[in-house]
Amino acid sequence: MPRPTSKQPTELELEIIKILWRDGPSTVRHVREQLEPFRELAHNSVMTVMGIMTDKGYLRRRLQSNGSGYLYTARIRRNATVRGMLSDLVDRAFAGSTMDAILQLLDTSDLDTEELTQLRRELDRKAKERDS
Repeated sequence: MPRPTSKQPTELELEIIKILWRDGPSTVRHVREQLEPFRELAHNSVMTVMGIMTDKGYLRRRLQSNGSGYLYTARIRRNATVRGMLSDLVDRAFAGSTMDAILQLLDTSDLDTEELTQLRRELDRKAKERDS
């Protein structure tokens, strides 16, 4: 029995989508070249994964004007994707507790003074939003 389809992109799918978010419409060749420094994959493997991603609705593909192949674009937006992935992680790993997730991040991160100042500003901003 096949594994149920995930609501979130797999690790490789996310790497591909990040390339498309960064570079815009791209060919399979371009995506494979961008993956190459940290992931060695055959052209056909990348093409297969991108075809699956198109079927899942993550990507859109259209024939290039010269007819030499397809251009792929991301159909899912970065903010919505990241929000969904974080929400899924908080639900699964922290029983839905955003506070526990944040505390775990603080315990395992090495934030510098500037980052801590920025975090304090964001917390203050969020508190003022809630109070108004």
